[in-house]
Amino acid sequence: MHHQEFAPPEELRDTINCFWYNRRDGAQQQAAFEVQPDGYAEIIFYFGSTISYVHNGDLQPLPSPFMMGLLNQPALFYAQNRLEIIGIRCFPWTVFDLLGLPSDKGSVHIFEHPIAQLQPTLSKWIKAGQIEESLTEIKQFLLNARSAIANSSMLFKAGVAMRNANGTIPVSEVAAAAHATVRTLERNFKQSSGYTVKDVSALMRFEQVRNRLWQQPGASLSALAHEFGYTDQSHLSREFKRYSGSTPAAFARKAKKDKQELGDDFVAFVQS
Repeated sequence: MHHQEFAPPEELRDTINCFWYNRRDGAQQQAAFEVQPDGYAEIIFYFGSTISYVHNGDLQPLPSPFMMGLLNQPALFYAQNRLEIIGIRCFPWTVFDLLGLPSDKGSVHIFEHPIAQLQPTLSKWIKAGQIEESLTEIKQFLLNARSAIANSSMLFKAGVAMRNANGTIPVSEVAAAAHATVRTLERNFKQSSGYTVKDVSALMRFEQVRNRLWQQPGASLSALAHEFGYTDQSHLSREFKRYSGSTPAAFARKAKKDKQELGDDFVAFVQS
């Protein structure tokens, strides 16, 4: 497996965390890939194999692109043979405005949008192994889209405060950082993302613990609970299992095994 991440241009940093590319040469048989929750929404372009997921009990193919919204538990996707992905990791309070779409709490979004017209051009660059050129196409499209929407300084300031604190500060302090009342912030935040500040903060905090355990499987859970503002180790364990489906200890054991193949950076699409 090959994974790379790319910083966005300055003009998009209030909207996009990063771009990423992932390539895996899968087996001929269909394999499951688990996506763990985090504090981002992702626009996913893919090439090669078809990505499918279970919807209403049936395995359904997904178009390219599709959007991964915020997750409350791991999601399983399926693919076989060679699969290449370009992901656009967006802040959840900006992605719907960027695309001009109504906010939605769904975990997988199939949408109609002019960005889908990039697929043939991106496919050409990907087949040629020109990852940077494909990213240039996406960046230009998003720069044009970004220039057409108004910047919400309230949401931007709230997002900065939440990210700087890794989701550990209360809503009242987020509102203060955004120079807004709690009621005004929550109304605007939910309208833009479909979720509350508390919802997203909890996912941000889980993500930080998850990443730390990935990087340091032997880390002390009680120390992590203290560092990331959980009441105690039991509170951390409950929240971690709520989002990941496993205990922190079980996740750390699996991380220790999988890191030899995947490296230090946690990758969202991990074969289960």
